[in-house]
Amino acid sequence: MDEDAPGAADPVVVQVADTARRLAAELSRAGSPRDAVAAARDAVAAARDLSASADAALQAAVDRARAAGVSWSEIGDLLGRSGQTAFQRFGHPVDPRTGEAMSRDVPADAADRAVTIFVWHDEGRWEEILAELDERMRAHLDAGLLARAWAHMAGLFGRFEGTGEPFARRAGDDVMVDVPLHWEAGHAKGIVRFDSDGRVAGLAIRPASP
Repeated sequence: MDEDAPGAADPVVVQVADTARRLAAELSRAGSPRDAVAAARDAVAAARDLSASADAALQAAVDRARAAGVSWSEIGDLLGRSGQTAFQRFGHPVDPRTGEAMSRDVPADAADRAVTIFVWHDEGRWEEILAELDERMRAHLDAGLLARAWAHMAGLFGRFEGTGEPFARRAGDDVMVDVPLHWEAGHAKGIVRFDSDGRVAGLAIRPASP
């Protein structure tokens, strides 16, 4: 099919429909226990592909809404987030220094690295955290300061219980990762900023949004 021909199906629509049908078929498969195991594996793969297709569809829908004049604030409301966060996720920023589109690529390991930073906090692995920092950060932080800051959080919220799903985004030349942090009596948001060399150039813990 010629996708540029009048009336041709949008490839994003086709992709979502195909992967949704595939997932439905895998979830409804019946047979022997061995077939059930294979079907379960195939369903996970289909669900993964559908999630990727849905992400592409959401990006296309946001682009269409912006082209129609819908504000970022309205889009944020529809998505249950702020307009700024919506722009960071779906926008197409232009670098004022060059007039060219800015990269939105995020290193594949950024989210996992940010989560690891806070796991190391809980495990007291201060030297390993310091090794991830850029020179400016290392000049102002040491193991004692990191330990005191983490102890302060424990004094406020109790025992650390783990992290939530991280959210990584491009912010100019840097990559920002938000990591939900959960204690027994409260929640916060950890923020890790990676510079263009992949070093930690910023590290903070802030109260969780309501």
